[in-house]
Amino acid sequence: MGTRLAGKTALITGSTSNIGRATALAFAAEGAHVAVSGRDKQRGDEVVAQIRAAGGRADFVAASLDGSPATSQALADEAVRVLGGHIDVLVNNAGIYPPSTTPTVTSEMFDEVYGVNVKAPFFLTAAIAPRMAERGSGVIVNLGSWIARLGVPVSALYSSTKGAMETLTRAWAAEFGPRGVRVNAVSPGVVRPESADDMAEAMMRGTPAGASGRPESIAYAAVYLASDEAAFVHGTVLDVDGGRTGVAVVAA
Repeated sequence: MGTRLAGKTALITGSTSNIGRATALAFAAEGAHVAVSGRDKQRGDEVVAQIRAAGGRADFVAASLDGSPATSQALADEAVRVLGGHIDVLVNNAGIYPPSTTPTVTSEMFDEVYGVNVKAPFFLTAAIAPRMAERGSGVIVNLGSWIARLGVPVSALYSSTKGAMETLTRAWAAEFGPRGVRVNAVSPGVVRPESADDMAEAMMRGTPAGASGRPESIAYAAVYLASDEAAFVHGTVLDVDGGRTGVAVVAA
């Protein structure tokens, strides 16, 4: 067990799979007491069991984030309860990615994606950040995306929500930073949870990394931003994308 987050409590939304799950495991391995949150209790219990088997601390908090203030407030209150009275770190990770192009997006899809990807973390932060500010300390880590800044011909709706989260990162850093709450974001690149994917690998061809990333790479960046090592980091979007957005890509 590491000690970079020893004594800290953390709520990680959407932490029953993929990047969120890897982040929960990484936080617990560094000493944090983690509130694992998601819609699927069975998967949540599996993550909690894995953390506890490794000697860490974790509890599952069910949440089906829909963007309503009431749902976000309920999650914040329950996480505070299971974590023993306060939240030191909030990771706004939960999100949905329905395949779409602009003409295929319906009004219902638009509202659902913005509800989960923007409104839910907005109102969750509204419920948690002021409590952090009252205590004089806290960390919020948001999840952006590489396609928020490098246009691709599909998924305009999703990329716009991640652009919103990156903008909120800077706005919240200005709003809450002076009261001791650090707010930053991680911008993942092309990440595959399990086996290699031909499309994912094609998208990374010609980059410095030359291949897609793994969820653990994003989790390690979140650990850094949540730790005291990043005490002087405010309002930053940390690209963890194998060089996809910052380096000219030359197709091989």
